[in-house]
Amino acid sequence: MTVVLETERLVVRDWQQPDAERLYDIYSRPDVVRYLGAAPAVMASLAAACERIDRADLRNGSDREAGRPTGWWAVEVRETGVVAGTVALVTVEASTDPDAEVEVAWTLHPDSHGNGYASEAARAVLARGHQAGLTEILALTDPANTPSQAVCRRLGLHLDGTSEAYYGKPLLVWVSRAAT
Repeated sequence: MTVVLETERLVVRDWQQPDAERLYDIYSRPDVVRYLGAAPAVMASLAAACERIDRADLRNGSDREAGRPTGWWAVEVRETGVVAGTVALVTVEASTDPDAEVEVAWTLHPDSHGNGYASEAARAVLARGHQAGLTEILALTDPANTPSQAVCRRLGLHLDGTSEAYYGKPLLVWVSRAAT
């Protein structure tokens, strides 16, 4: 298991095959995936969760080998060992340059909402990205996704406006800029 970083309450690490049932439980819920990507779709099966973990493992490994601070990781609650959800620092979909536009994203299981885990994990991966030299990191939220907008505010992100340039739909564009 590769631990990417740790916070006071969380361990951000690579997803592992034993996490597949939890991953499936998270991403098979319409209320969880409704704001994700261009065409949100529930995860169809446990096999799909296993495949997603395999893809993440390959991608995370490639990113590490290339010296990029990016990845798609499990957020584990240190005290319980339960995976609360996902945090990611990834190249914006359809970007041709993996270092050009990077976004921070998070998705939690409903049983983990309201504990500050999204803010804590996102704050840590933003710091990781900026420390690695990323001067600007985006967070893209659906205008109806008020919980994620609240996380953006708690993180101190700047609302840059609305754009249809990402994922083929209007999204609020939040920006984290490295301290100069």
